[in-house]
Amino acid sequence: MVNKLAFLFPGQGSQVVGMGQGLRENYSLAREIIDKCNNILGYDLWEIIQKGPKEELDLTENTQPAILTISYILSELLKEAGVKPENAAGLSLGEYSALVYGGVISYENALPLVKKRGEIMQRAVPLGTGGMVALLGATVDKVESFLKDIKGGYVQVANYNCPGQYVVTGETSAIAEVIEKAKDYGIKRAVKLDVSGPFHSKFLEKAGLELKGELEKIPFNEPQINIYSNVTAQRYRDREEIKDLLVKQVSHSVLWEQTIENMINQGVEGFVEVGPQKTLSAMVKKISAKVWVKNVEDSKTLEEFLQFYQRM
Repeated sequence: MVNKLAFLFPGQGSQVVGMGQGLRENYSLAREIIDKCNNILGYDLWEIIQKGPKEELDLTENTQPAILTISYILSELLKEAGVKPENAAGLSLGEYSALVYGGVISYENALPLVKKRGEIMQRAVPLGTGGMVALLGATVDKVESFLKDIKGGYVQVANYNCPGQYVVTGETSAIAEVIEKAKDYGIKRAVKLDVSGPFHSKFLEKAGLELKGELEKIPFNEPQINIYSNVTAQRYRDREEIKDLLVKQVSHSVLWEQTIENMINQGVEGFVEVGPQKTLSAMVKKISAKVWVKNVEDSKTLEEFLQFYQRM
């Protein structure tokens, strides 16, 4: 059964104040991880996760370790209950959660690493450089041909999320033009995202090189399970390839739709989204009606999933 199951880990944007409800209160393992997290970072991240303010949780350098920590707690609790899939993927930041789950990086090393990644990404693109916009209700061909007609500056697809949902990244002037002209191209909606810059674009190439320096400081193990790369949508071959592709990941398109399709083609029949909200679950449902998908984001959904799993 675990061969046909995959964990999916959410990325930045899925954070919400109060996420991970009931974990600290109900599980000693969660309390141990939260104490470890606060000790490593040197401040009370859990307090920010639970009480905000939202503006502080939304700072990239807090968001990234916060989501990683929630996903890690939940995946460890699932492991403890005997749920150990041999397949995993994560959306952007979520790829680090997948690498921790798959034994490639320790949580103790991943936590300061993703905080640093957040700081590097924030620094790389000064406010006002650019932004991101979700294009809803359009085919991928329509989105790609539309972007070729944008004259106001650099723009590219940042995320191939699922049919009818593609995220575009680029310079401020180009993003404004995308929003203005989307309807003329038969795209139902263009929604500007609440992010601080044009992530997954060429503006992050220097950030990737800075990130490379941080990755070199950390021991990487060979993957113990099948972990899929955002950049290639394929399984990682070895730890050296992982480092190279994590460097590219910040400036390249995230091939999420293609990743899920590849996992299904390689035998995955069920997906569990491990982390806050249900963003990835909704995407999987749009990609394929043949698979089942559940989400585990707090103590309530964890217990519900374990009951479901035991009945399988």
